[in-house]
Amino acid sequence: MRLRALLETDALGLRLLGGQDELDRTVRGVMTTDLRDPSRYLSGGELVLTGLAWRRDASDSEPFVRILAGAGVAGLAAGEAELGDIPADLVEACDHHRLPLFAVHETVAFATITEHVVRQVSGERAGDLAAVVDRHRRLMTSGPAGGGPEVVLDLLTSDLDLRAWVLSPTGRQIAGAGTPLPGPLGATLAGHHLAATRTGRRAPHRAAVAGTTYSLFPIRNTGRGAVPAARDVRESVLSDWLLAVEADASDWPAARLDLLQGVTQLIAVERDRREAARTVRRRLAQEVLELVQAGAAPAEIAARLRVAAPVLLPGLGVAPQWQVVVARVDWTAADATAPGGVPGDIAGGPVAQALLEEILVDPAVSGPDSADRIAVAHTGEEAIALVPLPAGPAPLPDTVGDTADTATAPDAGLPADGDGAVRETGTGAPAAAGAGAGTGAKPGTGAAPAATAQDPALHADALLAAVREPLSAGLADDGRLTLGVSAAVHSAEGLRGALEEARHARRVAAARPGRVCAAGHHELASHVLLLPFVPDDVRRAFTARLLDPLRDYDRRHRAELIETLEAFLDCDGSWTRCAARLHLHVNTLRYRVGRIEQLTGRDLSRLEDKLDFFLALRMS
Repeated sequence: MRLRALLETDALGLRLLGGQDELDRTVRGVMTTDLRDPSRYLSGGELVLTGLAWRRDASDSEPFVRILAGAGVAGLAAGEAELGDIPADLVEACDHHRLPLFAVHETVAFATITEHVVRQVSGERAGDLAAVVDRHRRLMTSGPAGGGPEVVLDLLTSDLDLRAWVLSPTGRQIAGAGTPLPGPLGATLAGHHLAATRTGRRAPHRAAVAGTTYSLFPIRNTGRGAVPAARDVRESVLSDWLLAVEADASDWPAARLDLLQGVTQLIAVERDRREAARTVRRRLAQEVLELVQAGAAPAEIAARLRVAAPVLLPGLGVAPQWQVVVARVDWTAADATAPGGVPGDIAGGPVAQALLEEILVDPAVSGPDSADRIAVAHTGEEAIALVPLPAGPAPLPDTVGDTADTATAPDAGLPADGDGAVRETGTGAPAAAGAGAGTGAKPGTGAAPAATAQDPALHADALLAAVREPLSAGLADDGRLTLGVSAAVHSAEGLRGALEEARHARRVAAARPGRVCAAGHHELASHVLLLPFVPDDVRRAFTARLLDPLRDYDRRHRAELIETLEAFLDCDGSWTRCAARLHLHVNTLRYRVGRIEQLTGRDLSRLEDKLDFFLALRMS
């Protein structure tokens, strides 16, 4: 389509500010951005929509317009919602570079312009494909005729013979046509996409998995109402959806690429709407969090929870138990030279909020509505989730190590007095991932088992297992996610303690190595709570004093004293069991233990010395 056709469409509300002589330019697509340098996402011929969030002062307009002109875009449309009138310096820069400039009235959504351009461009370039896009547009609208992303992907399959899936940043399937994408494959594709996005490579990204080639298209917010366009890719990389197509798009004609880009933008409209729908749940979580942190009376908190329960657990007449999950995403300043990087200017709270909303969804459950029972607020750099647990059978006492049972309040209101019994639980919906993976925890730290049918609560050891691979790719070398999980409580009075418990558990996770780490409340009653907070110099001195003589001896004589010491302590000092484990004669074992005692001056028959060796091995 031609640029001048946009001015002839009254519904778009565009006003020409410059470039009268360039209106015969051909528009090949549309892109919404507020990046200071969006060049890696431009291929030429686009109508660029911007809310001007990239502009800090008058000097920013010239380099921004120069980048657009160099990329060969057709024109620029700037929204008036952010600054009111379009700045004169932007008008001047567009005039200098002969780039047509339009003003978009504040009452017109960018999504409206996107839909119009995609429909027109696809019709002119692909002939009968215009009908496909028009059907997509109708199906993406609300009302009885709406079908959402699932039906859009069905149309891609039936009309274009393309199998495609909409995936979350963790690889969870949100929509798909035909056969569901296996969970591990979705996580792998999401990891490929996040890694490519972090390196600034232009989409679509190509990924070959098990002999099959996939093309990965980003799905970014295009509406104004949800999340402002990111100035740094790290602000959105962990929350954007992607479209995975089972095909190699590297040799596709421009018309087909344009069509797929248009489809992603139409799906982004749906994503924006669903993002806006989370506002109520976020507000409920924020209100409860503010009451809890302000030390409000339990009765007041319980009243607010009674309001929240029907929203988060529709159709249930029994008040749930609650858990608190705290997450934090930290970025280092080492990425200052990365494409679009704005060092030190990334708000961690909103990033962690969007990420936690995704992490808490069961990875085995597809569909965009599966997060409807998760309420996440953010304060400062933290995201805090209030997770309701549906009332169910009381868990059996022998399902976990901590055996204090929990009983759910039988009426619709939460009791205002008494801190409900707190117990360790397994993982709930996200527990399809299995305990103990991807949390940075070492074996033997008292981790509770995975979820059972009687035990629907979240457990830190399993929470991140299914999402660790893609998240690590998105965090790359400069990001880190740490997460803490509280015990379940069934009273309003217990929420304050649950919040502090989750925060403390997150600090334990932060003291561990790794890009993605989590800790649960059960670890707060173990020695592992203390070890991460021992200063590094004290840690090194303590372990060196006890273990260096043994390591030196092992290097000279290959005596395996360290291995022997670990096995001896693990067998609780039993000579017979330790000798059997090491396949040694008991006398040989006694000789080695005697050598350990001689080199260190310690006595392994004394509890204090055994404890010192145990801690030294854990800290080494």
